[in-house]
Amino acid sequence: MDRLKLHDYEALSPFQIKDELIKLASDEARKSNSAFLNAGRGNPNWVAVRPREAFFALGQFAVVESRRVMNHPAGLGGMPAMKGCYDRLLSWAETNADMPGVNTLLEVVKHAIFAFDFDADEFVHELTDSIIGDNYPVPDRILKHNAVIAHEYLMWAMCSGHRPDAQFDLFAVEGGTAAMCYIFKTLKANRVLNPGDTIALCTPIFTPYLEMPELEDYSLESVHVETDEKDGFQLTDAAVEKLKDPKVKAFFLVNPGNPSSVALNTASLQKLADLVDNHRPDLIVLTDDVYGTFVHDFTSVMGQLPRNTIGVYSYSKYFGCTGWRLGVIAVAKDNIFDIKLADHPEDIKQALDKRYGTLSLTPRDIRFIDRLVADSRDVALNHTAGLSLPQQVMMTLFSLVELVDTKKDYQTACMELVHRRFQMLTEAMGIDVKAGENYDAYYGIIDFEYWLRKYVGEDVVAWIKQNVHPLDIAFKLAEDYGIVLLNGSGFDAPGWSARVSFANLPDEAYAQIGRAVRSVARGYVEAYRAANNQPMHG
Repeated sequence: MDRLKLHDYEALSPFQIKDELIKLASDEARKSNSAFLNAGRGNPNWVAVRPREAFFALGQFAVVESRRVMNHPAGLGGMPAMKGCYDRLLSWAETNADMPGVNTLLEVVKHAIFAFDFDADEFVHELTDSIIGDNYPVPDRILKHNAVIAHEYLMWAMCSGHRPDAQFDLFAVEGGTAAMCYIFKTLKANRVLNPGDTIALCTPIFTPYLEMPELEDYSLESVHVETDEKDGFQLTDAAVEKLKDPKVKAFFLVNPGNPSSVALNTASLQKLADLVDNHRPDLIVLTDDVYGTFVHDFTSVMGQLPRNTIGVYSYSKYFGCTGWRLGVIAVAKDNIFDIKLADHPEDIKQALDKRYGTLSLTPRDIRFIDRLVADSRDVALNHTAGLSLPQQVMMTLFSLVELVDTKKDYQTACMELVHRRFQMLTEAMGIDVKAGENYDAYYGIIDFEYWLRKYVGEDVVAWIKQNVHPLDIAFKLAEDYGIVLLNGSGFDAPGWSARVSFANLPDEAYAQIGRAVRSVARGYVEAYRAANNQPMHG
């Protein structure tokens, strides 16, 4: 594609550029009668079956419970009743033992009752009434039993390497994207972050974290705390030094990274802990940990710095449920956000009294986590806030099925799947890459500059940077091979790089992508040699 035309795309998000790449790749696939391969999106091509089977079995029982209360011939049922519902579930399960999901449903229900000392009828009623969806969410932040179960799941998913003593309040939300929107909104509404304030971003990072602060809604200044491949995408002393500046109000990171797919190691986490303990006890940390389940014994920043951290987790990638829109925001009960609210000057407190005054006679007592809930519905609609009840049931079942899987067979299978695809791609590229223990293999950054420098030399790299537009890589793969990868520059990754997802295509596609990437790189080398009158090589 013409270099000048590629300049037109520089200001666009990679997710918008993707639309043009898809068009080009689809056209090439049709012309060449080859496969169209879109490795630009992180939607996994697997699903967790057992919790879904339990969900649909539970739905059948819930309808029986509804008909037991009212069974009008026109199709009207009643609201499921609580008293005796656990025994009725056992009886129904015995009668329907051959139905897929019934055994799993009984296993997780019994486990939850025993492990968390639940009242059996109360818990089963929460499940049946919620899957029917006949009430608003109460409590609005997260259902009573789901809160306990999701908390225990999160401690494994996000803090299995270092479980903190802290207890967290959870807000069930419509996926990680909703969590981002709600957090940005509440930080601004409560004058915790104000227009003109400076935040730090751990780069490379998921593109919306680069774009949202610049919106007129927030008008935040950003400094980049850069990690790169030569340092294993870890925090260097120089990078952490940027966070000592008191003008930096908050530090946002995705861990493991997107697109780096590398989790912060113990040394990086300790640097952050030392920073907060000794220099920045006021620093806000936002950590987005959706890929943590793809790293053994993953440790989130929220496990190291619970008081300072807002944790974000989405169920979408691990369980293959992007369409369910399931996520949680976690804030420790003992946190700096409530302290920041209490320390506001009187004029700001009065302004916030007015904002939240319809919710409480003592609006200053409303905690940060509950302001998140209210702001998610523009305060005035707080009475109907909360994640839908069937969604919360699915969250409960995803969490419970994972908690009873003590051998972690499901996690092992997910990890093996993405690592196998990673291996297939790198072998086809003809490069030797050692995946470290902190690499989750969900994404990969193909850094053309890095690999050409390693295998061909600095002269070739210098020529390419002078004569090839960074977006040419993504457009060439789409136009010539029917393959869609996202440009790394859109994530503040190296300019001559592309992000590949190992989650959303069949295994064999990754060898094909690897060969295409190798062919593009070879084309650049041949163009360099032709321009410099050097002999071509095979």
